[in-house]
Amino acid sequence: MRALLAQTRVELTLTLRRGESVLLALGIPVLLLAFFASVDVLPKGDARDAVDFLAPGILALAVMSTAMVGLGIGTGFERQYGVLKRLGSTPLGRPRLLAAKTIGILAVEVLQVVVLVVEARLLGWHATHGWSAAAALGAIALATVAFAGLGLLMAGTLRGEVVLAAANGLYLVLLLLGGMVVPIAKLPGGLQALSRALPAGALSDALHAALGGAHVGGSGYWIVLAVWAVAAPLAAAFTFRWE
Repeated sequence: MRALLAQTRVELTLTLRRGESVLLALGIPVLLLAFFASVDVLPKGDARDAVDFLAPGILALAVMSTAMVGLGIGTGFERQYGVLKRLGSTPLGRPRLLAAKTIGILAVEVLQVVVLVVEARLLGWHATHGWSAAAALGAIALATVAFAGLGLLMAGTLRGEVVLAAANGLYLVLLLLGGMVVPIAKLPGGLQALSRALPAGALSDALHAALGGAHVGGSGYWIVLAVWAVAAPLAAAFTFRWE
């Protein structure tokens, strides 16, 4: 436990020291929320105002960018530069290293949620009808584990440059299909089914349902999030290479 806590502290410190990580974690979601809430260019489903639809989606975007892209790219280059090889010779071990990285990401997300919720409220977010903080936090926790697993899966098997390209490419795909800036209901039928089977779409649905951003039928998103939260970290743990 002591080794896990020590490594978690190191991971959190390193994440906050990376300027690009801070930009990805806070700058981009804050700017996107402010911009799209101020211009009438996006469909907003059945939400009363644009910010009511956007706030849950931007929260989902922030979780994805931090847990998958930031973690995946940072870990990929650590592996390429031999940092992980040296950690592999310590008593820390693979499971505790992956757990420490995931816990560190959860800590960063606490800051993200606070900043984005305050910004959304200042922009006029109502967060009415059926608001549930517990459900939203549960969905964020499951999605964080799932996205961290995907990021670590790429980082543990691919070169740093390839992780950089793959993580950003997947980020764009999930941004477009994940119901974060465009309602899933506006997508063609086949893409709707695909979106709701992906962790981004499931998280978006869960947050919209919990925070009142739009009507979401059923609760299958919990099953999707749970499956990804188990499958992605297991795949990362079994395929992760120190070098």
